[in-house]
Amino acid sequence: MNNKKLIPFLLLPFFAATTAHAATNLIAIGEINANYQDYSTRTAPALESGVAGNLLGGLGSGLAYAGGNTFIGLQDRGPNANVYNAGVDNTTSFISRLQTLSLSLAPNPSYPAVAGSLPYIMTPFLTDTTLLSSSLPLIYGGAAGSLPSGVPSINTVGDYYFSGRSDNFDAGSTSTNSLNGRLDPEGVRVANGGKSVFISDEYGPYVYQFSRITGKRIRTFNLPSYYAASNLNGVGDTEISGNTSGRTANKGMEGLAITPDGKTLVGLMQTALIQDQAATGSSKYNRIVKIDIATGAVKEYVYLLTDGSGASEIVAISNDEFFVLERDGKGLADNSTAKVKKLYKISLAGATEVTGLTAIAAGSEVPKTQFLDVVAELKAYGMSDKDIPAKIESVTFGPDMVINGQPKRTLYLANDNDFLATITDSNHPTGIANNNKFFVFAVDVADLPTYQAQPIAPLARDTRERG
Repeated sequence: MNNKKLIPFLLLPFFAATTAHAATNLIAIGEINANYQDYSTRTAPALESGVAGNLLGGLGSGLAYAGGNTFIGLQDRGPNANVYNAGVDNTTSFISRLQTLSLSLAPNPSYPAVAGSLPYIMTPFLTDTTLLSSSLPLIYGGAAGSLPSGVPSINTVGDYYFSGRSDNFDAGSTSTNSLNGRLDPEGVRVANGGKSVFISDEYGPYVYQFSRITGKRIRTFNLPSYYAASNLNGVGDTEISGNTSGRTANKGMEGLAITPDGKTLVGLMQTALIQDQAATGSSKYNRIVKIDIATGAVKEYVYLLTDGSGASEIVAISNDEFFVLERDGKGLADNSTAKVKKLYKISLAGATEVTGLTAIAAGSEVPKTQFLDVVAELKAYGMSDKDIPAKIESVTFGPDMVINGQPKRTLYLANDNDFLATITDSNHPTGIANNNKFFVFAVDVADLPTYQAQPIAPLARDTRERG
């Protein structure tokens, strides 16, 4: 029997707004306390930096709809804000995992009578924690000087766990070696059958398929060789300076979509490949990778950033159309004010392919139109731009709703709080909670006429294994 963990919600003071897209409205905000721990008690002992190994942070690195009120929250490589060893960028042996969440909405009885209330209340539940592992032995960092071994203590034969330690790689191979034990998960989508998920990563970049039941890796999707870095280092800046091609360190495949028909994955790089930066003179030409799930065949396209410093997510509207989330790193946790968190709509139908090109040229980018300015929307509802999370990183469609008799699509956005429970800076001298946040928007059906819902089979609850 799964005992649900009730997580308190918080409604913030909001007021009537003029939206960036006329019929897109904020309807709810939910929060998960950043001090909570997840269900994986085996990983609860302190990490190398002293932080608990099952801290429930960073949930918005990736967010995927799994049917009903169920969502998958994806944490990235784990806590690295506590200084303990610069040789691995203070990354730890935090084991990669899936967090299964219930994000239910209920009408708010106080709305609209109470000023600042929103139409719906979100009540989040954590229902499962699933650790991610490989059946084959993985390569981990060794004990060098004061640096402890990167081998997870819970490893057993047939269960070799992925973790966020930046030195978990084979120095004699490339960054896309599938036996590297390091994983920095950033994008997640659920297969139509419901029993597995696809995950994109920044370290490789990798695209893996994992079982939702056991957490075991099922499959690796191979990307073109020119995405890989050849000279690897546990320090990101050193790795960047040591390569002339491949992904930029810590800016690999940030976003991942799955088409509603369940046949295609669409991955999005956070920023340009090193050789594409050299060819175009800009870091704004990001690659989109379209992967045929059945065959593994790859097609490539170019996405040009408009005003963000990186692209954080891509989600399918239909088999050809997608939303891309652009953002900067400004806002809460950066001691600055939020500027850019925007959704753009793109179509790959008829778009120019750059498949197989080691380096690209300007002029091949896919067309795009702005759909939603998230910062403007949240500010219009009364949230200070210094309190808007810097890292709003994930987007997924949720269940359709009927509001005031009108059918609506729902969009769920979430942030990566970097596992920092509180922020104290010049904007918040007395401190402010830095919780995992979920923002829910309702969209008129007429504004997304081509939208196709992804049919996801429910996963039997009694077959799950907790981490």
